[in-house]
Amino acid sequence: MSKSFEKTSKFIYFAVCYVFFIFTDLYLSNIMVENLHNGLRISNPVFSLNYVKNTGAAFSILQNSRELLIILSVVALVLLALHVINHLKSISLKTCFFIALLSGGIAGNLHERIVYGFVRDYFQLNFIHFPVFNISDIYINVGVIALIVMILLKKNKNISIKSLHNR
Repeated sequence: MSKSFEKTSKFIYFAVCYVFFIFTDLYLSNIMVENLHNGLRISNPVFSLNYVKNTGAAFSILQNSRELLIILSVVALVLLALHVINHLKSISLKTCFFIALLSGGIAGNLHERIVYGFVRDYFQLNFIHFPVFNISDIYINVGVIALIVMILLKKNKNISIKSLHNR
């Protein structure tokens, strides 16, 4: 397989995953909010559905900083896309997937900030004190955690290989 075809395939894979995550997030969020407005109530010891308009970011930081959060989101999306584009030769499909997941979550929250002026949160954990969150937040957290784990595993692998060569 030619390098050019491989790079194009990886970029298409990234783009398809990214668009899929955005549309899935927005579609499911619309269904959740509509059902909550129509009286859906779920509560158990693990979680509740509780609609909240969040004008801030994670853990309610930067409340009422819509413009700053929009700018930060756009910058993050551009940097993530540039990283993928600039590393298509060496990036794995798994990495593309998790960067697309992270980017889809950022884009979902960005869309809501632009369209509604806030982010629609609705999942509340009842077994710990934790902020109400949404599907975008899940995408962002899973993407970040997976990428961190992959980076740490790669560093451990490189350290192990170097230690074998030094023996």
